[in-house]
Amino acid sequence: MIDRLPQTLRSDALDNRERILDAARAVFAAQGLDVPMREIARRAGVGPATLYRRFPTKQALATEAFTEQMHACHAIVEEGLADPDPWHGLCLVIEKLCELHARNRGFTTAFTSAFPHAIDLAAGREHALTSLAELARRAKDTGHLRPDFVLDDLILMLMANGGLHATSTNARVAASRRFAALAIRAFRA
Repeated sequence: MIDRLPQTLRSDALDNRERILDAARAVFAAQGLDVPMREIARRAGVGPATLYRRFPTKQALATEAFTEQMHACHAIVEEGLADPDPWHGLCLVIEKLCELHARNRGFTTAFTSAFPHAIDLAAGREHALTSLAELARRAKDTGHLRPDFVLDDLILMLMANGGLHATSTNARVAASRRFAALAIRAFRA
């Protein structure tokens, strides 16, 4: 018997995979998860067979696209924690999370409602909340964050940011940046 070769993708296959994921993220963020797979293939510039070879179901495609967004959220929180100035780190987290959510409007909500068991979100959410609570505690200790701030304030702010509506992604991001600046001013001691 011949041993199986490692499952490494050729460079063109890897490029196709990334184009598919980029197209899926853009389409899902703009239109939700009801977009046909053929439309995603068309926007990615690949044939439907290429799309289905890499992602046999819409759930597989959405899960992969969402996993990257979760990693981006975690990276933002870790970047904030690593900042030597906790207040600056918290401001950075607020700004970047607001922008990420403005660019991917409704994707998280659509994904979790359409595929509630695709990814175990509890562990990731718990880690993010624990990290954010630590960052907030450190920012309070410096005297820059309001002493009455609670983590629910940040969650409420992110929910409100998710409700921003605009005619384009650029307008939504601009509104989100303005909203983040206002929230940061409200959170400052």
